[in-house]
Amino acid sequence: MNAFSLEGKIALVTGASRGLGRAIAEGLAGAGADVVCSSSRRGGARETTAAIRALGRKAWELEADVSDRASLLAMADAAERDAGAIHILVNNAGTIRRAPAVDYSFDDWDDVLRTNLDSVFVLSQRVGRSMIQRRAGKIVNIASLLSFTGGVLVPAYTASKHAVAGLTKALANEWAPHGIQVNAVAPGYFITDNTRELRDTPAKERDITSRIPAGRWGNPNDVAGAVVFLASSASDYVNGHILTVDGGWSAR
Repeated sequence: MNAFSLEGKIALVTGASRGLGRAIAEGLAGAGADVVCSSSRRGGARETTAAIRALGRKAWELEADVSDRASLLAMADAAERDAGAIHILVNNAGTIRRAPAVDYSFDDWDDVLRTNLDSVFVLSQRVGRSMIQRRAGKIVNIASLLSFTGGVLVPAYTASKHAVAGLTKALANEWAPHGIQVNAVAPGYFITDNTRELRDTPAKERDITSRIPAGRWGNPNDVAGAVVFLASSASDYVNGHILTVDGGWSAR
């Protein structure tokens, strides 16, 4: 099982304050990594870093508005200054806006694309340069079931997640010769802030649950193992893959 160990590795996780990001950060620490936890507000990842330190690992808390390129790059600089070389990058931070396409505002479109897509490229490029120099690294992007389907009332989110899947493959093609694996996890329906509106609508909640073979929505911890796998040497020959974690939704 040593292939799954992350001992001696430093990970950077965006959106680590709650939900999937927190579960991923704590899962990486449980596998032995020290973790830089980025959130959008000062003190946002305090509970996450405390939980990681309780596991006996090092943790750093940083703040960044991932929709702002300058803020994102400054956070990456601070991460390397405080923690050292980043061996594992998890691009988790994201947002969603729901509205009919004909009424969808340009501001919402821009915000979702900058947060969900631009940040993945900007941070991957920044951290990827150092990985290329070291000829080693793991990048895990968080995609979605809407990387494969269209969804309803979420045109910007769908476009961004399709693009994340494509960008994952493009970076994998370029950086595999440098010893870097770039993959993505596509969560299904999880209990997070992004799905609160669906879960608060009984008819929608019932319809979705009825289609999930596992018979339940995912808990954030359900995604951590998949990310640990893609961050470890156990996945050294896995590149450009979108790993679906959805309780069987896409198989139905």
